[in-house]
Amino acid sequence: MNFRRHRHREEPEINFIPLIDLLLVILIFLMVTTTYARFSELEVNLPQASGAEMQKDSRLRVDVSASGSYAVDGQAVAGRDVAQLGERLKREASGKNPAPVVVINADAKASHQAVVTVMEAARLAGLLQLTFATQQGTP
Repeated sequence: MNFRRHRHREEPEINFIPLIDLLLVILIFLMVTTTYARFSELEVNLPQASGAEMQKDSRLRVDVSASGSYAVDGQAVAGRDVAQLGERLKREASGKNPAPVVVINADAKASHQAVVTVMEAARLAGLLQLTFATQQGTP
């Protein structure tokens, strides 16, 4: 007689399917809850005022940061002198309407000289219509 029990040991299995499902659910959750922020090259805090908005196709936007850096239609200008900025404005204005309005988005803490430099560059580029952008004030 054979009193020994034959134990048949099964090898443990690792099932990866639930792990993959869990990782996919976590990935989808993170993708849905993530906020996507758009970062601009120049952080500009506009002064406050009230007024009407103008048409986008007839304007040429010039941003002036608090440090005195310039950007024309969202693209940074390498130098800070009037001639370089004037040439850039002339190039950008050639693709716009015949007489685009130069909209100056100057930071509230930008120096007066930086704004005057933009005005002088616009004059050199032959752009005579200027305006300043502001943000809506809170009462």
